[in-house]
Amino acid sequence: MTSKLAFAARIAVLAAAALLPACAVPSPHSRPSPLASAVADGAVELPAAGTQGALVIGRAPVGSRVEFTGRTISCAPDGRFVLGIARDATGSLPVRIRLPGGATRVLELAITPRDWPVEHIDGVPPATVNPPPAIAARIEAEQARVAAVRLRDDPGLDFLTPFTWPVHGRISGRFGNQRVYNGSAGAPHSGMDIAAATGTPVHAPAGGVVTFADPGLYLTGGTLVLDHGHGVSSNFLHLSRIDARVGQRVEQGEVIGAVGATGRATGPHLHWGMNWFDVRVDPLLVVGPQSPSR
Repeated sequence: MTSKLAFAARIAVLAAAALLPACAVPSPHSRPSPLASAVADGAVELPAAGTQGALVIGRAPVGSRVEFTGRTISCAPDGRFVLGIARDATGSLPVRIRLPGGATRVLELAITPRDWPVEHIDGVPPATVNPPPAIAARIEAEQARVAAVRLRDDPGLDFLTPFTWPVHGRISGRFGNQRVYNGSAGAPHSGMDIAAATGTPVHAPAGGVVTFADPGLYLTGGTLVLDHGHGVSSNFLHLSRIDARVGQRVEQGEVIGAVGATGRATGPHLHWGMNWFDVRVDPLLVVGPQSPSR
């Protein structure tokens, strides 16, 4: 439990950090512990600010009901809860907490903006950039299947575990950067790309339940989604191999697949994305820097 509290504190500090450029690596130093003390006397703990693309962990008295961006959020047995800040969130967002006694507290979570560089990616097969109608319909259906599993509100608490890297390598693409494929503007990048050789084992960054596994999606190729609880999930794309099945419980560090270049990819890499329900968040803000020894 001590390690989980420490990790919760780190997430809260990262969320409250000042401007963090998209290419920056969160610092492992100077991490105070704003969530280390128990909630008492009806107190609510929540960082004053959160960065675009961050997860924010707070705590409310046991039995409270938390509402954020139109969603009622489940709390852990000890009152902790997690929020996800969208890439394009601005200003401040209200967090409404209905306490067990009936009173309501509303706290404003200030949003810290980030810079989003533009990435130009050439050499992508044209049919994956501007697909014909039949392929576009297939892509839409496949994306709907993936989106559905991200809406699960599983009571698991694996999201409180300190995350580890699923694979080690050069970061070749960063969350949130605006992408331009073959000269045509695309959507902002939804995760982090890690360059590695085809066949490199991919490890679960935290425990969870596999909610989606398909080796042949049109854009993302071999795709696996791992639910870490309370709306937090990881997705692993372009896999050359999938080693876990839907419904399977996997533990942190367990091999769940292998790096590949399936789907829309110009070379072998792992795309690691994270979500809070349907809100995409930045894995780099959750996992921290790679070990210098790797």
